[in-house]
Amino acid sequence: IDELPASYRPEHASRGRRTSCMPELEIHDPIARARYGFREETEPDGTTVEHVEAWVEPGGGVPPHAHPHYEEVFEVLEGEVTFTVGREKRRSGPGETAVVPPGTRHAFANRSGGPAHMRVRARPASDLRQFLEDFAALGRAGYIARLGPVQLPRTPRALLQVSLLLREYRPQTLILMPPPLVQRLLMD
Repeated sequence: IDELPASYRPEHASRGRRTSCMPELEIHDPIARARYGFREETEPDGTTVEHVEAWVEPGGGVPPHAHPHYEEVFEVLEGEVTFTVGREKRRSGPGETAVVPPGTRHAFANRSGGPAHMRVRARPASDLRQFLEDFAALGRAGYIARLGPVQLPRTPRALLQVSLLLREYRPQTLILMPPPLVQRLLMD
């Protein structure tokens, strides 16, 4: 937490120590312009839930995608985030939520002039953490470039790496750009 700008630090953080309400920051994604922290818990019914803290810089966000088997609930804590859920687009501020049912196309972007902080709840937990870790690693390694809202592989080798990850995670996270049919033609 100490390496984040003061505006990114949640009020309940305590000198970078892990607490029950604040996950440890673990991932920096330079392409999504975001930082993520994770915490997993099991609900009384036995369902495992992934909690993600996300700090998104101005201009940051994720492209359209869908999760066939789990719901995501986004709660904005600070700043402003523009969500696209299905065909609906709306800006949300502190205290507002966006609910994404399983299989629903969605994306988010911070189009404001300041950082945004949100909490995400993925139920049931899946491979979301590993997916975000792997794609952030490709960004940090220089394999992916951002062109406005679009994230593109930089080289043929990068295209191969991205294709392998898209195929590996397809059962749980389906990136919708390029369209899935094009992805299948190129990767399968």
